[in-house]
Amino acid sequence: MDKNTVKEILSRCDHTLLSVTATRPEVAALIDEAVDYGTASVCIPPCHVRYAKEYSSGRVPVCTVIGFPNGYNSVKAKTEETLSAIEDGADEIDMVINVGALKEGRYEYVTDEIRSVRKACEGRILKVIVEACLLTEEEKRAVSRIVTEAGADYIKTSTGFSKWGAKVEDVRLFRRYVGANVKVKAAGGIRTLETAAEMLAAGADRIGASALVGAAREDGS
Repeated sequence: MDKNTVKEILSRCDHTLLSVTATRPEVAALIDEAVDYGTASVCIPPCHVRYAKEYSSGRVPVCTVIGFPNGYNSVKAKTEETLSAIEDGADEIDMVINVGALKEGRYEYVTDEIRSVRKACEGRILKVIVEACLLTEEEKRAVSRIVTEAGADYIKTSTGFSKWGAKVEDVRLFRRYVGANVKVKAAGGIRTLETAAEMLAAGADRIGASALVGAAREDGS
């Protein structure tokens, strides 16, 4: 793949490490790779945010996850978790919605939880994970409206911890139904530069992936 294309892909990649076994040395290595390859951010567990922020020293934005991966935490818990992450230095927040509430048709509840986290973010970038693999087409359209109305910056396809991850058709659907001010992040199962390029071509603005830096290295980029 053309080196400029690879560079563009990586500039939109949240270089990710969300394993339950993630260690500080692995987080440090992730940050070094992100800096070397020019990724958009590193996305790490909340417990590592303070360390990552100190280690990074401003070299790359630090993103973390809230209500991850199941999203069934209370609104209060998600809000407090967000406040803690911001206090530790998080630059970006990826929160998981309450999928069960969405499927019940409790749209006001989902809107309110996003708004609560949005407020706690204090102006930082907020990405809302909707776990598309668990949703019907009608639910995907509905959550697109909810994410827009709640004032999030991004709608994100997946946690990468459920049935499957990002699909091109879901990226296209979200791009069609979210508001003009909402971007799309594709995440989960994106392991090759070619797949990442397909997601961007379909309308994704960000990619969440753990394998793209390695793919670029193997590509010689």
